[in-house]
Amino acid sequence: MKKLFIGNLPQDATEDSVREMFSAFGTVRSISVASDIFSGRCKGFGFIEMEGHEARAAQAALDGNLVADSDRSLRVRFDDPKAARGRKRR
Repeated sequence: MKKLFIGNLPQDATEDSVREMFSAFGTVRSISVASDIFSGRCKGFGFIEMEGHEARAAQAALDGNLVADSDRSLRVRFDDPKAARGRKRR
């Protein structure tokens, strides 16, 4: 099971819309889209879990694609919690 970070999501993104985007490459096992507490709108990022080969296919196909009605590119990266532990907080 691989966890993917998805960045540059539009504010109107929902768990269902992100699941639909990634389900073309396999089964989405879990999904979490960060949303603002007050407005309920997407904060622009989220995480999904898929099987390894499916996650690699989704990353290869979707990373760098333009987000609908925007000039921003979708960012799809493998989540690496070990790397986050080594970062210094400012």
